[in-house]
Amino acid sequence: MRAALKHISANRRTALTILVAAMGYFVDVFDIQLFGIVRVKSLQSLGLAPDDVTAVGAHLLNWQMAGMLLGGLAWGMLGDKKGRIQVLFGTILLYSLGNIANAFVTSIPAYAAARFVSGFGLAGEIGAGITLASELIPRQARGYATVLVAVSGTMGPVAGTFFANAVNWRWAYALGGMMGLLLLLLRVGVHESGLFATMKHHAHVRRGNFRMFFMNKTRLMHYVGCIFLGMPIWFVLGTIVIFAPEIGIALGTDEPLKASSAVISYFVGQTIGGILCGLLSQFFGNRKTVTAVYILGAGAATAALLMAKGISANGFYALLMLDSMFCGYWGLFLTITAESFGTNLRTIAVSTVSNFVRASVIIDTFLILILKPEYGLIDSVGIIGLANFSLALIAITRLSETSARDLDFMER
Repeated sequence: MRAALKHISANRRTALTILVAAMGYFVDVFDIQLFGIVRVKSLQSLGLAPDDVTAVGAHLLNWQMAGMLLGGLAWGMLGDKKGRIQVLFGTILLYSLGNIANAFVTSIPAYAAARFVSGFGLAGEIGAGITLASELIPRQARGYATVLVAVSGTMGPVAGTFFANAVNWRWAYALGGMMGLLLLLLRVGVHESGLFATMKHHAHVRRGNFRMFFMNKTRLMHYVGCIFLGMPIWFVLGTIVIFAPEIGIALGTDEPLKASSAVISYFVGQTIGGILCGLLSQFFGNRKTVTAVYILGAGAATAALLMAKGISANGFYALLMLDSMFCGYWGLFLTITAESFGTNLRTIAVSTVSNFVRASVIIDTFLILILKPEYGLIDSVGIIGLANFSLALIAITRLSETSARDLDFMER
């Protein structure tokens, strides 16, 4: 910690760059969760009947996810070809305009288009931010910087919930867009990664080529392993949190569970867990062991939550917060991904892996709906959860230890 703070304080431009990357991810996650929070209000305001809200909401979510998947690939390629700073400027401009467009939609097709644009812009923020932070800070302390960026993002949904409850849903979108445009002004002072600047002199090196992940067996296994590593985090967020009201009914809670309370419980817990995870990783100089402990802890907390028949609503939120604390290895998972690949593939690796992890929620939800008629909601969620946690544990045993790895290398 002391080494990181000393380096940052000695270089104001580095400090500004990391701060801006952290704030950018805050706005990123703010928008992702804001849609979930205002989904019902906004669709009802557009004239939809209550019975149509769920189906249309899923349709809009699919458009957003399509934008994020395509955006993750496009921004990742741009980040490795043209520079991380180019992506930081482009992503925040696009998703800020997309957010503002969401505030003025008057039809479902317009809403879908706005969510696609927002998703496309959002997709590149975390990849460029984590890559830049990992390349600017000395390797002995880079975990602090990358975790700072990731933990900042977990506070976005808390702010999103506050805005959504305080103002009309259109104003909530508009405020999110304006925050992004204000942040764009701060980015004028950020500077490019020295590793990327050096790489530009190697004209023969292929940069941002997605096909390179499939040209080497070891590289492909690391890439897939990184995806598996992050899936449990979004399983908990995309099923336990999003479907908390339905899960509460199935468990027989003493009062109905609120989606907004579940969201706040999750992200407060993940923030605490993320900070502890980063400190533990740096203290022990080990990424793999800390990540494995967190995965096991999240798996155990998820199992306890799904078996808590008759639990009170407050007890559910408390157990969910414990579960989300163990899901706080999101920043460490992104750091491992950045450290696993060379400078010429680093941004596209983090951008695409993070968005494939987010997209895994669609598969989880689809499988749960298939299993639910036969096994019921709780058992279906449990089965898919077991698959997610098992794949993550297998992945962490196969990945290499990346703590303090020198990032000055390129993939051939």
